[in-house]
Amino acid sequence: MARYQLEQGPVPLHHQVYLDLRAALDGEGEWKAGDRLPTERELAGRYGCSLITVRRALSELVREQRIERTRGRGTFVLFPRIERDLAGTMSFTEEMQNRGLDPQTRVLAARQEPAEDAVANALSIPLGAPTLYLERLRLAADAPLLLELVHLPSQRFPGLLATDLETNSLYDLLTTRYRTRIVRARESLEPVLLKAREARILGQSPRTPALLVEGVAFADDGSPVEFARTYVRGDRTRYYVERVVVRSSWQPGDPEPMVAGLQPVGIRG
Repeated sequence: MARYQLEQGPVPLHHQVYLDLRAALDGEGEWKAGDRLPTERELAGRYGCSLITVRRALSELVREQRIERTRGRGTFVLFPRIERDLAGTMSFTEEMQNRGLDPQTRVLAARQEPAEDAVANALSIPLGAPTLYLERLRLAADAPLLLELVHLPSQRFPGLLATDLETNSLYDLLTTRYRTRIVRARESLEPVLLKAREARILGQSPRTPALLVEGVAFADDGSPVEFARTYVRGDRTRYYVERVVVRSSWQPGDPEPMVAGLQPVGIRG
């Protein structure tokens, strides 16, 4: 006997199945991320409908990236993606806390390194000049999201590596201890395939698609003080940016420009 009674009417049967399955995936629902869903035949029995109806409902959830169907293994619930504002001003910790997620930071490396070409150019320091190299894994609800690889000029921040960089905000430390306030950043975004080491740290398979965010952060005196490369998991994050729409043909007195939302991928944490 069906556990859920579908109703004949204006709402298609497959959409009714989809809505009930989606509710079972949300919040404190029946199935959690990583759980395996019942087979198509079991779901058809649950709803008292055909296999075709179940498949159409599951296809909707696949398009929304709520579930993943793998031949020979079954259908599994995916972790919900975390949406972040590309132009947001909050720290990673603040943003995750606002979403009710427990943020964590793990320092994987903290050492001095000579500046290579890319680092030297980004920080406007001589080639081979000493830098502080910091590698941190950022997690939310125990799931790895971002891998940060950061270089800072060693001469400007003596003793920084001896501080607690897991519980303290890096930018807060730069401000309070070194009187260096980060005021802007210039970043580029590039889709990449994870290499073996980065994939392992992020809990992914090698050559899994991810986003590489590379950027330079500037202090209030205009000097570059941080060069960072951040690998972002593509299966756990979705980012958006808002832009103001302006056209040269618009004349004074025309309606105010509207703000349109976009949803590309990527951001640094």
